[in-house]
Amino acid sequence: MVYSMTGYGKGNAVLNGKDITVEIKSVNHRYFEYSSRMSRFFTFLDDKIKKQINETVSRGKVEVSLLIKNVEQSDTVVEADIALAKSYYDALCKISDELGLSKPEDVSVISRYEGVLTQNKNEEDTEQLSKDVSAVVTIALDEFMAMKKTEGEKLYTDVMQRLETIEKIVAEIETIAPLRTQKYQERLYQKLQTILQDTQVDSQRILTEAAIFADKVAVDEETVRLRSHIAQYRDILAGEAKQGRKLDFLTQELNREANTIGSKSNDLDVTRRVVEIKSEIEKIREQIQNME
Repeated sequence: MVYSMTGYGKGNAVLNGKDITVEIKSVNHRYFEYSSRMSRFFTFLDDKIKKQINETVSRGKVEVSLLIKNVEQSDTVVEADIALAKSYYDALCKISDELGLSKPEDVSVISRYEGVLTQNKNEEDTEQLSKDVSAVVTIALDEFMAMKKTEGEKLYTDVMQRLETIEKIVAEIETIAPLRTQKYQERLYQKLQTILQDTQVDSQRILTEAAIFADKVAVDEETVRLRSHIAQYRDILAGEAKQGRKLDFLTQELNREANTIGSKSNDLDVTRRVVEIKSEIEKIREQIQNME
């Protein structure tokens, strides 16, 4: 099963008097990276949310947004420090007496001073809130994973088609490669004929030189390994586990074998096909960078 690292999901529910909204979105990242946006009053939920998501998501830069609103009553109460307010009032009256000013009468004047009015949150049932948030995270996570799966299916189709293209090119190289030795042998024979003119050419020497050349330019092992890597690729893509990192490694191996074939080749037809293979591998690399 292939999942994209890019996704978005949103969950919303009203539970136990609270309107809870969770949004999850992610972009490509080599490892799992988590960040969140929420009120400071709910940061105690952050670690649990991270753990819940990480149980499902293995790679990607994940950002979570949590918004909680009360729908039944406010979770904040305003309290007045009467003693502090009286102290402020007495001080203001003293200033008024000393300076001959009118005494303060508006209570709003006193309430503006620091510490007179404070906001405090009502006691939360943190255990119940944690369960409710977890339930909404699950809703968002389901939508999030559904989008990642849809995008992953597109990546899967594209990569499988490119693997098939590489296989076809490898088959062409396997057909062309043996002909290089025969062409080399013919060129060598003609060259020696020109040099030696009427003297008879040593056929055995030509066969020996051709055999040495064939051994140097043989790419049988490389094409066999390419086919093996492609088969492993298909097995991983068809499997249930998320194996993005293993695909990274296999892509490097595909590229390594293609480079080796290219370095051994002194044939334009083979070189051109190696360039085509490397182009397909690079496109595959771009796609698997989006896979979880």
